[in-house]
Amino acid sequence: MILPPESHPQQWLWVGFPHDEAEWPGVLERAQEQIAAFANAVAQSGQEVRLLVRDEANEARARALVGAGVELERRVYGDVWLRDTGPLVLDDGRTAKRFGFNGWGGKFEMAGDQTIGAELARDAGLAVSTADWILEGGAIDGDGTGLVVTTEQCLLNPNRNPDLTRADVEARLARDLGLRRVLWLGEGLVNDHTDGHVDNLARFVAPGRLALPVATGADDPNAAIYADAAARARAFGVDAADVPSPGRIEWDGDVQPASYMNFVIANRVVVLPVFGSPHDAAGVAAIAALFPNRDTIGLPADAVLAGGGGFHCASQQMPAVT
Repeated sequence: MILPPESHPQQWLWVGFPHDEAEWPGVLERAQEQIAAFANAVAQSGQEVRLLVRDEANEARARALVGAGVELERRVYGDVWLRDTGPLVLDDGRTAKRFGFNGWGGKFEMAGDQTIGAELARDAGLAVSTADWILEGGAIDGDGTGLVVTTEQCLLNPNRNPDLTRADVEARLARDLGLRRVLWLGEGLVNDHTDGHVDNLARFVAPGRLALPVATGADDPNAAIYADAAARARAFGVDAADVPSPGRIEWDGDVQPASYMNFVIANRVVVLPVFGSPHDAAGVAAIAALFPNRDTIGLPADAVLAGGGGFHCASQQMPAVT
């Protein structure tokens, strides 16, 4: 058994709906609207979407924003980042893996986040097993052949698994997810509170083909990080596909980890975040060229990013049995 790629056919997509004003101060309503637009785009493509809502008021707000094709599920969860707290379903369609979760290295611990993954999996009729180490789904991206890309900044961070060596991590990826070849990138994006999740930096778009950002402008804060990632990927032997970055995105003088790489691959559409950058159109076009058999949609996600993530972070797919 192996963790299938995101491009594998999906039964449905789980999405988390923002509910916590403390996490989105001043922008909660816009974050809700942007997540709802994302859920609607996937549902309108003909795919089932299960939008998680926290309570009665949260459910009423969501219902006012989404179409009839989006199913609402009342759940206990803290953060909306289901990519990290949701189940990782293997390609047999019957087995889900969960891992230890410590709030991204002890930074953001919220009630429900340690249990929501197993709850979703069991309610979907899946057998659930929990591995003996900490791993978030956004920290890895596989191409379906057993090859996975990750970052040293995250998976070798002492705030996750201080007793595990690089070899130990590789052995556990193979044992638990069938991922037997590891492409190690270095740092993730500047100011990414996940400690460098790879789904903000590099994504497989086909077996052996990896999309990577290219710096736009001399003031791009991640220029050196992108260049290092591309050099490592090409030295490893994968086909690196260039995608322009959003460039320097700042709010109140702080650099934001804005990335077109945080796109979601659904059955018929690819949805990527845009930020009001002059490079948005080029980013959407570059991603669209990588998915000629799917429609590509760019949707505003600046308010979602204010809470710490993007569309990919807020979703998790249920693979179909093929």
